[in-house]
Amino acid sequence: MRIRKIDHVGINVHDLPAAKAFFLDLGLEMIGEAEVEGEWVERIIGLNHVKEDICMLRTSDGNVNIELIQFHTPQDEQGIQASFANTLGIRHVAFEVEDVDALVSKLQAKGVELVGEVVNYKNKYKLCYCRGPEGILLELAEPIT
Repeated sequence: MRIRKIDHVGINVHDLPAAKAFFLDLGLEMIGEAEVEGEWVERIIGLNHVKEDICMLRTSDGNVNIELIQFHTPQDEQGIQASFANTLGIRHVAFEVEDVDALVSKLQAKGVELVGEVVNYKNKYKLCYCRGPEGILLELAEPIT
């Protein structure tokens, strides 16, 4: 028994259309959308009275899938919590990109925050962190060839 690959990463959001637009602007492709509810999902995730909308996206190479989830019921009573790179738990999703500078400029024009700065790491990668809608942290990595 062994793990073969990561199938997808799930991200809970408050505003599904805004999060979907952000990831599409980032360059992901739409796989599909659905409304999810019923006993089967409640049994899987351990919550009652589940009603949610989901959107599945993937990278252009088809190797990474992102599932965006907006719960209508039950809702998270705490709302969005600010997090930082050192906050415990799952903190960011990293994407390899072709042109960090161009992508950061494009995202900043749409209101995305550059957390630190774009840095050359040992002439191997150009790296940066961005904060998208709802505080989602992304690492963008451009291999230097």
